[in-house]
This record gives sequence, C-alpha cells and structure tokens, in this order.
Amino acid sequence: MRVLGVDYGGKRIGLALSDATGLLARPWKTIAHDGDVAAAAQTLASEIEQLAAEDDGLECIVIGHPRRLGGEPNDQTAHVEAVAERLRRAIPMPVVLQDERLTSHAANELLAGRERDWRRRKQQLDAMAAAVILQDYLDGRESQHPVTGEDL
Repeated sequence: MRVLGVDYGGKRIGLALSDATGLLARPWKTIAHDGDVAAAAQTLASEIEQLAAEDDGLECIVIGHPRRLGGEPNDQTAHVEAVAERLRRAIPMPVVLQDERLTSHAANELLAGRERDWRRRKQQLDAMAAAVILQDYLDGRESQHPVTGEDL
C-alpha cells in the first residue's frame, strides 16, 4: 500500500512516495510547470496513472494544503484545491488535502544537514517538502491505528 505525496507550487510540483508498508516517505522527483492549474492537474494525473500501472499498490494521493500560520487561506490555497478537485474527477483513488504549514522550512532544514550548497538544496526542496507532507500524513494515520504487540 503506497501513497503519493504532492507539494504543489507555482512553478514546480514536488513528488514523494511512501514505502510499500505505508510507513516511510521519501522524496521522488520534481516536475516543472507554468502555473496553469488545468495543465498541472493533467500532468499529475498522467504521472499517477503511470505510477499506478507500474505499482498496483498505489492507494492514495496526499496534496499539501497551504494555509497561513493562523489557518487562513493564502494565495496558493485556491490553486491547490482546484488541482485536488480536478484529480478527484480524473483518477479512481482518494485525494486527501494535508496541512503543509512550515513543511518547506522543515524540508530546507533536513536538506541543510546533507547539502551545504544552497543551489543544490533548492533543486531538491520541492520533492523533500512533498516527503515531509507525506510523512506527516502517514504519521497521523498511524497514530489513529497504532500497531500493538497483538498485531505482530
């Protein structure tokens, strides 16, 4: 059971995948786009269809839902919601919005520990942000259904 994480931005879309157990997220790749919501949604749908064809365990799509720190919508919120709605109509699996507040900052901190060159970090930032969003989702789901010793 794998899950795809998406960090939708105005110029780039970061993608991350969970492992087969649905416990760990890892950065996958970044897709450049021109800001057109319809075109971005179509590109994402194509990526999802291709991924689902390769790995029939793809269960869910998690998209980072941008909000201000206080919880109010920001400039990007409506774009992300539009992409999520287009994906819901285009693909036969759940599309979930996940709070992404401070994920870019967390992703940059994670990358800074591995990569000193900010230009290289910037190239990896969107996919790492998608991994942080996805890991938050996976951790939240796990806390709702914790594994006990009886499950082993």
